[in-house]
Amino acid sequence: MTIAFPDAAFAPETETPLILALPKGRILKECAPLMEHAGIRPGKGWNDEDSRHLRFPTDDPMLDVVRVRSFDVATFVAFGAAHIGICGNDVLMEFDYPEIYAPLDLGIGACRVSVAEPRATAGSDDPREWSRVRVASKYPNIARRHFASRGVQAEIVHLNGAMELAPALGLTRLIVDLVATGSTLKANGLVETEVIATVTSRLIVNRTALKTRPEAIGAWIAKFRAALAA
Repeated sequence: MTIAFPDAAFAPETETPLILALPKGRILKECAPLMEHAGIRPGKGWNDEDSRHLRFPTDDPMLDVVRVRSFDVATFVAFGAAHIGICGNDVLMEFDYPEIYAPLDLGIGACRVSVAEPRATAGSDDPREWSRVRVASKYPNIARRHFASRGVQAEIVHLNGAMELAPALGLTRLIVDLVATGSTLKANGLVETEVIATVTSRLIVNRTALKTRPEAIGAWIAKFRAALAA
């Protein structure tokens, strides 16, 4: 994929603040101690899920933070709307943007992308003998690649939520979804049958921004690295 970046996103380092894109949800809360150690102190309400504000200044006049959906962090960074960001490697695997460089594994937001199916049918036949399967997922690319590597053609039903209902209502045979504790699967009669990938959150950087603002972005990478060591 080739993306044309707006020149305004890469103005000289002294003119505009860097933008750090943060994901809404549980990872936002896990980010707080790491950001504190890195010396990032956003304005009031940045971690308030009920706040209507999406962009917040920090006590560094050359850094602002924006709060977006976790799936959108990578897109904001890839297109140059944000210069750096924090997102799970599940998102990086799904979109595979060449414009993104991920220098640090932050070790937060641990979970996994897994295959799950109804408890009643799990293990009833050999998946290696399948030729086709219908799968519900918000990760169509990950799911398709996973089954293709086993010689199985996957028909993907793209859902953004309530994935666990799909097998029970006859929509699909399997789901591919993000799993943390597995309690939601259990509550809906599903079992995890295969882990496709383990997931943690990464610090990501726009490659063009890293070339045009190397000192500023390099300094923040170093601060996050030091925060991890601390």
